[in-house]
Amino acid sequence: MIEYIILENTDDRVLKKASKAILDGELVVIPSDTSWLAVCHPFSKAGVDKLYALKKENKSKHFSLLCPSISEASEVARIDNSSYRVINKMVPGPYTFIFNAQLKITKALKASKTDKEIGIRIPKCPLYQSFSVIHKSPLLSTNITHEVLGIDPGVEIYGYLVEDSLSQQVKMVLDPGEVHFLGPSTIIDFTDSEAPTLVRQGSGPTNF
Repeated sequence: MIEYIILENTDDRVLKKASKAILDGELVVIPSDTSWLAVCHPFSKAGVDKLYALKKENKSKHFSLLCPSISEASEVARIDNSSYRVINKMVPGPYTFIFNAQLKITKALKASKTDKEIGIRIPKCPLYQSFSVIHKSPLLSTNITHEVLGIDPGVEIYGYLVEDSLSQQVKMVLDPGEVHFLGPSTIIDFTDSEAPTLVRQGSGPTNF
């Protein structure tokens, strides 16, 4: 089901419906600042299974957690004071931060259980920001790619294409109409206590 959203006047009833679907173990698709994302509840085995099936990946492959704030991120990632000061200057924004995972998430996700790490994102995206007010907990996410949709790489991805291709696998597509994506996120690794490491330079500038 595709639900069209007016960013200037979001319908909380639609956002609550999407939140309930996620808590019930379903997948929802939402645009972020970098791409369309399929999201699920990280502590729902049914939801996690569906997310990995969508990408045809085994569960040793890491997906990122979307978090409303650093405070929420600290519930699933080990963020010390020095790391907090660095990322506080960057969020919300197009970044993926790799941290050592908290025990609660290593118990839920096989990938984190294997290497004790977790990727964290706090996107600067009006629809996600509105949705996070309703759905206050983290979301496990993966990019919706042309390969997943079975369309040519040069085709621009719109909400209706996601709905057409994935209607049997996702419960809802939240579509605000025209969206502008910044490109891949910048990835920074904070698992080394001495200093953060730039893994990939993406659309987010770095100055640490």
